[in-house]
Amino acid sequence: MGTIALNPEMYPGLAKGAGNNGSPSEVMGRSAAKSLSDMSDAEVMLLAGAGDDSAFDYLVEKFRRPIVSFMYRMTHNQAIAEELAQEVFLRVYRSRSSYQAEAKFSTWLYRIATNLAVNHARDTRSERMAQTVNLDEPDPETGTTPDVADATPTVEADILRNERMAAIRQHVMELPERQRMAVVMHKYQGLDYKEIGKVLKLSESATKSLLFRAYETLRDKLKAFV
Repeated sequence: MGTIALNPEMYPGLAKGAGNNGSPSEVMGRSAAKSLSDMSDAEVMLLAGAGDDSAFDYLVEKFRRPIVSFMYRMTHNQAIAEELAQEVFLRVYRSRSSYQAEAKFSTWLYRIATNLAVNHARDTRSERMAQTVNLDEPDPETGTTPDVADATPTVEADILRNERMAAIRQHVMELPERQRMAVVMHKYQGLDYKEIGKVLKLSESATKSLLFRAYETLRDKLKAFV
């Protein structure tokens, strides 16, 4: 999985020492004695909103891989995933001063990412061809590529594993949009029903129902690998 390289020119004031609007300790006095890692993500975001660019850097470092991974699973294109992830953090930065910790930071972050993913899917719907999975393409998580020329048992096992993972990715991509987003957030991002429901603006029971239908579809499509 690649990483995004944030372009400082896209974040006016991101440079160290620039753009601070007063001491962060004045704004987040109750958190002044804490390190960033001891704060909740919402507290860190409030600190970023108060002008502490190191707090924003911390959030980017913490969430960039999950967001790139989320975008990759929504688009199946590494370059687009990194571009969309960069746009997510750009929007976070632009909204930093108006952020209100009414929900978990991750919920707010994934809502931005989900909206961008949906917009991207709509904007490119006419351009996209049927999603296919190229077995020659390295797996984004393991970095492995099936080697069909080698027939040793170990390699066969690797091929089967890669084929199974490719089939899972393909069938996840074929799910209806909201089911796909829910599965990606639940299965790969580790969000719980309640948090997914907040991102998708669904009740917890509706979220469970949505995921149940998605997993039933996947279970049926993946019978050959069970």
